[in-house]
Amino acid sequence: MPARTLNLVIGAPVPIRERVRSEIRNLILNGRLKPGERLKENRLAEEIKTSRTPVREALHLLEREGLLESIPRVGYRVKPLRWVEVEEICAIRIVNETLAAQWAMKRLTDRELRSLEKNITDSRKEIEAGELKAFVERDADFHEILARASGSERLLELCQMLRRHMLRYRIESLYRTETVLGALDGHCKIVECLRKKEEKGLERAVREHLEFAKQSIRAHIDWDKQE
Repeated sequence: MPARTLNLVIGAPVPIRERVRSEIRNLILNGRLKPGERLKENRLAEEIKTSRTPVREALHLLEREGLLESIPRVGYRVKPLRWVEVEEICAIRIVNETLAAQWAMKRLTDRELRSLEKNITDSRKEIEAGELKAFVERDADFHEILARASGSERLLELCQMLRRHMLRYRIESLYRTETVLGALDGHCKIVECLRKKEEKGLERAVREHLEFAKQSIRAHIDWDKQE
């Protein structure tokens, strides 16, 4: 009897530069690397226990991603916080996430709706238990489910990228009770509109939710100390 062909496909290993890029990105987004902080290739290479080449490549990719900026003859630093960037990102997010929600409304499955509802229930339990930091992950999951439900991979990628940019501004405010409760209320309104198929109400709910995020950033960052 001839051997059966299994058609196994072995995924390619993740390049070192991508692992380094992911690690540094996480350090920026969770606030461990501060805005304006300089990054030295040799120090990072020593800490990560790799050569300087993948570190240099990772830093260049993060610059293209908008999280770092290059300083001539010095190297890289974490991009400083700028209010004009917050306004720009929020304006684009409103357009993208409103479109994603509208497309999701037309094709949302019962399973996806239940996932959104469960996200809200779990968020509320964690907030009541005082686990505010857990909401960072829940918030990301909520927007991920909604964007994915749009059925558009391109729109999903745009929403993910813009949310990453916004997270480094929001990280401090998301640890505050009033911000978390306001964001959760926004999620509830979005789900209610999806459930009732209220397109105009959905557009308003998404806009108000993202505007609330922008104003919470404005209130909890000392902009006089930024560049």
